[in-house]
Amino acid sequence: MPTYDYECDACGHTFELFQNINDSVKRKCPECKKNKLKRLFGSGAAIVFKGSGFYQTDYRSEGYKKAAKADSKKSESSSSKKSESKPKKPKSDS
Repeated sequence: MPTYDYECDACGHTFELFQNINDSVKRKCPECKKNKLKRLFGSGAAIVFKGSGFYQTDYRSEGYKKAAKADSKKSESSSSKKSESKPKKPKSDS
């Protein structure tokens, strides 16, 4: 459920209201009780990145990358050796 910003034209009171997207716009100010409340246009729902940055913690370290690369080279060389061996000839029934 989104949070909406409201402002009263009569007394200038501003507040945020957490309400369902299908709820009607509020008209009555909770402070002065007049029907001068209006919903403000906000930036809408957006992605907010907080903290020191997702890019610093989400990627692998250089040590991990080097070890993974070494492992992939080992697996490639062992698989190429297997493919170099000659396939067995099928035995004939003679």
